[in-house]
Amino acid sequence: MIRFENVWKRYPNGREAISNLSLSVERGEMVFLTGHSGAGKSTLLKLVAVIERPTRGMLMVNGQNTATMPRSKIPPFRRDIGIVFQDHKLLMDRPVYDNVGLPLVIAGQPEKEIDKRVRAALDQVGLLGRERNRPIELSTGEQQRVGIARAIVGKPSLLIADEPTGNLDPDLALEVMNIFKRFNEVGVTVLVATHDVHLIERFGVRRVVIEGGRVAGGNEAPPPLPSIVVARGELA
Repeated sequence: MIRFENVWKRYPNGREAISNLSLSVERGEMVFLTGHSGAGKSTLLKLVAVIERPTRGMLMVNGQNTATMPRSKIPPFRRDIGIVFQDHKLLMDRPVYDNVGLPLVIAGQPEKEIDKRVRAALDQVGLLGRERNRPIELSTGEQQRVGIARAIVGKPSLLIADEPTGNLDPDLALEVMNIFKRFNEVGVTVLVATHDVHLIERFGVRRVVIEGGRVAGGNEAPPPLPSIVVARGELA
């Protein structure tokens, strides 16, 4: 699904965010990226989503070499990737329904299909019935769940999240991570960057430590601790 081979990323100001990094994520795997602020986690995710391009090296995502991908191919490529941001990036003047359905509108989906998928996505994150609320009327945790619903409404095969629990209290953070775990359990590849080591120890999945733009180890999957995950049904 994702393969970094000796990838470097240097910004115009000379800062080297990724340094000779090699990493593979298998299809259907859930992986946590950890490391201190500035270690390169966010840049790594931007490279996967082709928000940034490698300076050197090869990065394959879904069988495509992102370093050589023509600009015209980037929009359809991104439709198979759900992206969750720490700061939500919601349209505060539009209702929840419009925020979640935006990727489908851009993709030209018919209105009936948009309605079906938006309601299914909101149901998956526990917000069905809040379609007409504006994001400003929701709590921080609910806003983050709207962002997750928007990310998965297009039924992506890959879901990436950059510090999705950074502004949440521990209970809400666990709830959000459980949502990601549920999607992984139905076959979605999930890549999450987080500094919350204590939280990810609740999940028995692989943890990759990034330091100085390199993989620094810690790739093994720790044994899972007991946790309660409340399922919300199958993906529509």
